[in-house]
Amino acid sequence: MPALAPTEQYGEIVWLGRVPPDEGLRSSKMDALSLSYAGAEGEAHSGLTRASCVRVKSQWPECTEIRNVRQLSVMSQEEIDAIAAGCGLDALDPALLGCSIVVKGISDFTHVPPSSRLQSPDGTTIVIDMENRPCNFPGREIEADHPTHGKPFKAAAAGKRGVTAWVEREGVFRVGDKLRLHVPDQRAWRP
Repeated sequence: MPALAPTEQYGEIVWLGRVPPDEGLRSSKMDALSLSYAGAEGEAHSGLTRASCVRVKSQWPECTEIRNVRQLSVMSQEEIDAIAAGCGLDALDPALLGCSIVVKGISDFTHVPPSSRLQSPDGTTIVIDMENRPCNFPGREIEADHPTHGKPFKAAAAGKRGVTAWVEREGVFRVGDKLRLHVPDQRAWRP
C-alpha cells in the first residue's frame, strides 16, 4: 500500500534561484535548476551533509556534521506577496530571501506536511523537511535594497517563510514546470 497520496494540488514554478557559495544569502535568478542528490549544483546549501545550526540545537551542538535535509529553500508566491505587504512593499524579489524555488498555486504552503513530495512530470522530486523559520538575514538583504522595510521582515514572515527540502530524485526543474504535491497518508499525531 502506498504511503504517499498524490493530491490534486499543483504548484507552478514561477522563479528559481541559486545562492552562490560564500556570497551571503542572495540568490541568483535561474531559468533552470539542475538537482542532484547533493542539491542544486553550485549552491551554498548543497551537499549530502552539513554542519548543524540553530534549527536543530536541541539535538546536536552547533557545527556537528549531520545529513543535509536543508538543501533547498522553497516558498510560495502567495506567501511572498503577503510578506511584502507586511514589510510595506508592493513586491519582494525572491532573491533577497535566498529562495531556491518559488511555486504558485498551493495554498497555506508553509504548512504542507513534512515528508510531502513535490514532483515534476518527468519524476524529478524533492522532499519537504520542515517549515523554514524566519531569521534576520533576509531582513538585512531587504533593508539594503529598501531602507526601512527590512526590519518588519521577521514578523511579516512568521508562518509564511516556506519550507526546506532535499532532493529525492535527480533531474532538472525549469520555470513553468508544474509540481504535483504528494502528502503522507497518515493521521495527525495525537500523543
